[in-house]
Amino acid sequence: MKKIENQEFGGERPLYCEHDLELRGVTIHVGESSLKETSNIDAEDCTFEGKYVFWECRGFSTRNCLYKSSARSSLWYSERGELLNCKVEAPKMFRRMSGIKISNCVFSDAQETLWDCRDVNIKDTRIENADYLGMHTDDVVIDNLHLEGNYSFQYSKNVVIRNSLLNSKDSLWESENVTIYDSEINGEYLGWYAKNLKLVRCHITGEQPLCYCENLIMEDCTMGSDANLAFEYCTIQATIKGDVHSIKNPTSGSIRVEGRVGEIIIDENQKAPANAEIVANS
Repeated sequence: MKKIENQEFGGERPLYCEHDLELRGVTIHVGESSLKETSNIDAEDCTFEGKYVFWECRGFSTRNCLYKSSARSSLWYSERGELLNCKVEAPKMFRRMSGIKISNCVFSDAQETLWDCRDVNIKDTRIENADYLGMHTDDVVIDNLHLEGNYSFQYSKNVVIRNSLLNSKDSLWESENVTIYDSEINGEYLGWYAKNLKLVRCHITGEQPLCYCENLIMEDCTMGSDANLAFEYCTIQATIKGDVHSIKNPTSGSIRVEGRVGEIIIDENQKAPANAEIVANS
């Protein structure tokens, strides 16, 4: 492989169409499309300042690299991309990509990141200011993610999340085939209109969670004191440890609460078959 060390590049397309390239201690200054139409790029200890860095790239790895705020929209239309121990200050990363691996990274401004992507693996990572993270992104595996940002993983399919903290209003809307284990999810209106959402040993907070869901499964979960008016128009099978603030108009299934339910609201607006079983201590 060709190797470039401790050099600086700027302007438009300085390394355009390069293949089989090692970058060590390289700085890409403000400009555009520095590594566009490339393949098999291995970058370590590099700084990226320009926009559209890895576009149409077929295989790249960046380790201990910095993507500065000016490097917005740098990872689009590529495949087999890896970020390890990287700091990302730029928004709108990862669009229409496949084969993404993110490990031990920090994203400080991740607005509109990970859109329309496939085959994503995220591990030991913190993602902040991440409104609309993961929109229309499918086949995702996550372990130990700390997320700060609303509207996450809307319209996404085939997602598995473990050991994570998600502070995210309106997350998982219209998602499909999502399973979350041993995690905390905080934010209003969680999972509305989701299909086949499964929560195992999770803690849920926020107003009106898990409404309009189809085939919602909860196993040994807990709910915060503010998680009110839950499960409206849901088909559900749930076992919940501790108390539940209030349950409103579930459609069908079974809800078993080991603690108390503050209020059960069943009114004329309940949808057929209107036969959900609710079992609690009170």
